[in-house]
Amino acid sequence: MEQLLEELKIKLIDIMNLPELSPADIKTDARLVGGELGVDSIDVLEMVIMIKQDYGVVIDNKELGAKVFASLKTLAEYIKEKAPEPFN
Repeated sequence: MEQLLEELKIKLIDIMNLPELSPADIKTDARLVGGELGVDSIDVLEMVIMIKQDYGVVIDNKELGAKVFASLKTLAEYIKEKAPEPFN
């Protein structure tokens, strides 16, 4: 799970174009949408696309998205649970 969290931090930094941040700067339990990182609806859409492409996991409705994108940890847990390929 730690490896997945680190991957997601790197991808989040890339998607949001935040080169001044390092993965260590992102707290796994911090609120994603509307939190200190400034994740907005466009960022969420880009993350949904990345998650489908990279992990084969679909987030297909707003209610599910609100739960999944609560924090980086909830996102990683959802990917781990739903991904067709198992994570360590």
